[in-house]
Order: sequence, then structure tokens, then C-alpha cells
Amino acid sequence: MRQSREILRMTGIRKRFPGVTALDGVDFRMFPGEVHALMGENGAGKSTLIKVLTGVEGVDAGSVELAGATVAFGGPDQAQRAGISTVYQEVNLCPNLSVAENIFIGREPRRLGRIQWSWMRQRAAELLARLDLRLDVSAELGTQSIAVQQMVAIARALDVSARVLVLDEPTSSLDAKEVEQLMAVLRALRADGMAILFVSHFIDQVFAIADRMTVLRNGKLVGEYVTAEITPVRLVTKMIGKELAALDELEVSERSRADADRPVLVAADGLTRSSGIEPFSMTIRRGEVVGLAGLLGSGRTELARLLFGADHADGGTLDVDGQRVHLRSPRAAMRQHIGFCSENRKTEGLIAELTIRENIALAVQAGRGWTRPVSRRRQVELATRYIEALDIRPADPEAVVGTLSGGNQQKVLLARWLATEPRLLILDEPTRGIDIGAKAEIQRLVATLAEDGMAVLFISAELEEVLRLSHHVAVLRDRRVVAQLANDGLTLEEIMSTIADGGRP
Repeated sequence: MRQSREILRMTGIRKRFPGVTALDGVDFRMFPGEVHALMGENGAGKSTLIKVLTGVEGVDAGSVELAGATVAFGGPDQAQRAGISTVYQEVNLCPNLSVAENIFIGREPRRLGRIQWSWMRQRAAELLARLDLRLDVSAELGTQSIAVQQMVAIARALDVSARVLVLDEPTSSLDAKEVEQLMAVLRALRADGMAILFVSHFIDQVFAIADRMTVLRNGKLVGEYVTAEITPVRLVTKMIGKELAALDELEVSERSRADADRPVLVAADGLTRSSGIEPFSMTIRRGEVVGLAGLLGSGRTELARLLFGADHADGGTLDVDGQRVHLRSPRAAMRQHIGFCSENRKTEGLIAELTIRENIALAVQAGRGWTRPVSRRRQVELATRYIEALDIRPADPEAVVGTLSGGNQQKVLLARWLATEPRLLILDEPTRGIDIGAKAEIQRLVATLAEDGMAVLFISAELEEVLRLSHHVAVLRDRRVVAQLANDGLTLEEIMSTIADGGRP
């Protein structure tokens, strides 16, 4: 698998930001022909280490060696020219350009000053074929799936002769089939001698693909481990720094099940939106968690957006607390005390340039209208309350949200909607891309909110998570609700079978 000579060595890396030491004397190494997982909770230092490696950030101390030579990159372009290429969770390409143009952007083949379009398209097709992907390379990238866009980014890395490929959460937006396709590509690249740095919060995927792993905690190196010699439970223990019984300790069975004598809060009857979701009927009771299960593209988010007024229904009715309502906007939903945490916290949720205090106060302010500003004193009270309640770190209301880890950003978004005191809270992928500790905290919070009487609509691509938290599970396939199942002895196999057969008996 790996060769004896390291392709990459980082030694004693130290990096400080105002008020925080992000990396404290971290060592890291990689060998050709291996997949190396970088593990740790949000805020452990993984992103900073990658930024140092790729020249986005300089170092306060330490050194980086590539193929035995000391390097100090002034930016990602220099790192790429040296053979280190990065594919980020949010693919950083141009959706309005063609697939071929994205692969060669900034490096277009020219002859006598003119771009050689035919050669570029041919070469692009050859690179994608190496990844077992065949498509029209002249098509706009934006018309392709996220999975294809990631393959295009990898193809670009191949063409610049990358020796080290960095994949930052590459599977967070992929379905099971797409994940397996990516894994097959990584195995082929590993066999060709490429060193692959794999960052993921999906522990099962890490154990399926990684040869070795390095664990960071609070900016410090915990250790380097051969994957075959460590168990998932031991890995989690090293990541969080204390013994942790499995997440299954969240005993759903200990809380009371939702039943027919609980009052109905929301009732949809034949609600639909053309090209969004087919007509569905659903009731959500107070103190109940309703999970939405289905593959990517099954209509989960479209259903949630209808219930929040972000999209307009073409037909059907919606009652809230026994009263017929017409949710023509999110603000109308907020007047009914409905909150919605979008799956895309960066573009539809948080404002990275604002502080924790300002972000938490936004929904309350929107509900009041801009002619009735929330006082700074009230903003501080809200921020302080939810920073403590949700253990948001750093515990500073004036910290800029863009500097927080993913898990803490998600907590800020949750705090924003909890501050509105919702009766129904819609959570769309609230634990995606965050570490196992933060994920457990959010799961426990959902259970607690339901116990206190709040209704929760919970969406997650992780079926185990849906099963763990939900009183009832609505199963979607092809933008249609195909079954609504009581979580009374419900199994993962039953949910998967329902998704597979479309609810047919």
C-alpha cells in the first residue's frame, strides 16, 4: 500500500488566531498510495491544518515538507502547482461554465493565442473516463449533480498532476450510490500511488476507505493510528477526550410516545406544489417528532418548505391549531410560531460576517418588523441565554459567526429559532457535517424539546438518526409520501424496504 518514503510531512505546526490557539505543535505525515483520514470534532483544528497545508494560512511555528523539500506556499495556486490539490465540501467551481472549461479554468490550452476547444474537450472526456464517468463535457456544470461536480473537481486535480489530493467532507451531499462511486474512484487513485487526505464525519466511511488516520483534539495531536488496529468506539473516545458510550445511549424509549390523545398542531390535507411534491396529508402533534426519511431528491426539503411558506402550495389545505392558514411567506409561518432551520446554513441560514448575538436576534427582529428594533440589551440577553443552554463556543456573544466551527454554527442557527419560541420547529439536516459530540448534543436537544411540548419535523439522510428520534416516520420517494409509519418497534430494514418498494404492500 504505502511506500517507505513520506510524500508529506508537517512538523510542529503552530497557528494562533486572536484569542485562540488553533494548532499547537501538530505533526502530520502522509505516504504515497494511501488514504489518510483526518479526524476530530469541529474546532479540533482540521480545517486550519488543511489551510496551512494549502497555503491559505501561514504558520506561527513549524515546517512543511513535500517530497523531502521544505515548502512554504503563498496561496492555494502555489500549492496546486506543487502537486497539492483540494476538493472542498462546497465545490468551488463555476456552474455557468462547461464541464471542460471548469477542468481547465486558468490553464486553457492555447495555440497562437486561441483556445484549442476541441483538444480541451477531448482531454476533459479522457480525465473523466479515468474516473469511470462519461458525460457531455460541453454541458454547463450547473446542470450536473453535486456528485458529478465533485468528480469534475477531482478530474481537475488529476490534470495538474496532484501528488496529494485533499477531500474535505466529499460525501456530505451524496446518496449511498454516489458515495460508493466516489469510494471506487479513491481506491483506483490510491492504487495509482496518489496520497489522499480524507476528511469526513461519517465514521463508517472512514473505516471503509482509510488506511491510517490522524486524530486532533483542541488543536493538539492525539495520535496517528492504523485503521485496522483501532475500533470505532476507541476512535470516538480519542476524538472527544473521554469515554463515551455509543450515541445509542440517547434512549428514545424513555420518553413518552406521541399518541392520539395529544392535540394536533399542524394538519396538511392534499398539500402540493407542482414540480415540487405530490399531494400529501400529514398531522403533527404537540410534543411529537415526525421524521422524514428518503433518498436525496425524494422531496423532503420541498415538503418542509411548503410547511414554512418558503414555497407556495398549488393545492390542498393547511390547518395550524385548528385554524385554516395560508402561508404565503416565511413571515406568515413565523406568525404561526413555526421555525425552519435550512439544510444550507451558509447560504440560507447564518450571516457569517455578523456576531453570535446579531445572528441569534435576526428571527426575533424579523417577526417584529424593522420599525420595532430589538434593543441591544435584549439581544445580549437572548444570546447569553442560548450560548449557555446550547454550550456554544466560544461563549462570547460578540464572536463573529464565520470564525466558529461547523457544529457551533449549527447551534447558533438553532438558537435563532428557539429564541422565537416556536410551536413547530422544522430541522432540515441539522447534524450534517458536524462532529459526533455536537451531533449527540443536538439529538438530545430535539428529544428534550419534544418532551417539553414542542412539535419537531426532523429531516436527515442518516436513517439511524431519524429512527432514533422520531415518534412517527414519513417515508418519501420520488417527491411523494409513500408511507407514514409509527415508530413502535420500527426497524431500519423496514424503512429501507419502504423506500425501495415505494410503499407497496
